[in-house]
Amino acid sequence: MDTANTLPATTKAIATVLAVPHWVNLAAHAVPLAVLPAGLWRMAMAVGIPVGFSGQLAKDWQPGLEAFSYITLLTLVTEGLALMTLGLVRPWGEKVPGWIPLLGGRHVRTWVAVVPALLGALAVTALTTQMFWGGWPADEGGSEAPQGMAALIMNACYVPMLLWGPLVAVVAVSYALRRRK
Repeated sequence: MDTANTLPATTKAIATVLAVPHWVNLAAHAVPLAVLPAGLWRMAMAVGIPVGFSGQLAKDWQPGLEAFSYITLLTLVTEGLALMTLGLVRPWGEKVPGWIPLLGGRHVRTWVAVVPALLGALAVTALTTQMFWGGWPADEGGSEAPQGMAALIMNACYVPMLLWGPLVAVVAVSYALRRRK
């Protein structure tokens, strides 16, 4: 008899949470926090707070409906993707919550969570690495990019994003190993 299927849902949820190593849980929760400063910096720009751009870059990113919409959408999508990492350490990452139409109550196949997570980790790592070793964000517009203190603040907001990909990879591998048992 399979005792896992006879346990109440709350007990299964507790078992999932307890099975996740503490450091992996911390890593998963660090992902949205690593992405947050860059989103806050972008939103400051979107609402018209001067962030140090000058010349054509300042004109391109001046407050307006188009820039605000783009920046807000980018920030919400970025933070939403980062928050999805929590599914790798929470019960809803193993079994779809019942309130979700058509999928509710179904078990999540391990590869359905791990493959996108690892591909996302790889893509984000490549993107953020290129941003910094490619000279962006502080050097994006040459002399039009933020300089001095503005560049320091912008880079301080974006540097934590370097952790995003590696943290997701570690959490995804832990999820795969935990679910394999």
